[in-house]
Amino acid sequence: MQNQKIYCSDDDDLLAEQTLCLEKLYDFNQTRPSETKKRAGLLKELLAEVGEGCYIEPPLRANWGKHTHLGKFVYANFNLTLVDDTDIYIGDHVMIAPNVVIATAGHPIEPTLRKKVAQFNIPVRIGNNVWIGAGAIVLPGVTIGENSVIGAGSVVTKNIPANVVAVGNPCQVMREIGEHDKEFYYKDMKIDI
Repeated sequence: MQNQKIYCSDDDDLLAEQTLCLEKLYDFNQTRPSETKKRAGLLKELLAEVGEGCYIEPPLRANWGKHTHLGKFVYANFNLTLVDDTDIYIGDHVMIAPNVVIATAGHPIEPTLRKKVAQFNIPVRIGNNVWIGAGAIVLPGVTIGENSVIGAGSVVTKNIPANVVAVGNPCQVMREIGEHDKEFYYKDMKIDI
């Protein structure tokens, strides 16, 4: 699973281990809004690393949990899906909007391999202070550079450099983050704080 090679994912031992993750996810997703300490504890049991100040709004979906590494002060809104068959690294101060998918797993295009439930896994890396917009999909092997913004609904198929706004399907760099962004927070709406 961890070496980026093709393997068959229908192994009984793998499925049993994955069920343990799904049981913990069930508990996390059934917590009441007032049970923030319980949520935080379950998140630390579920994920490989959870930095201080992290908050994930239920429901959360994950294949394994144990391959996801959160930096400090990560915020994820409703319906984050982590296809974490290998490592997902999320930096500090990352914001993730609703309905985002971060996927490390893929399947071969060749049909007979797919019949064998063959797959491969390539890590995903998200830099510090990244904002991923609602409904974005980040595909296997992608790195998103620090401070970048991924527009809502984007499908990120290749690496995105630091300090840019990238949007679309496939996601492409639209522009660098610059002076205009220091003066305006949205379109022509001036920052006044």
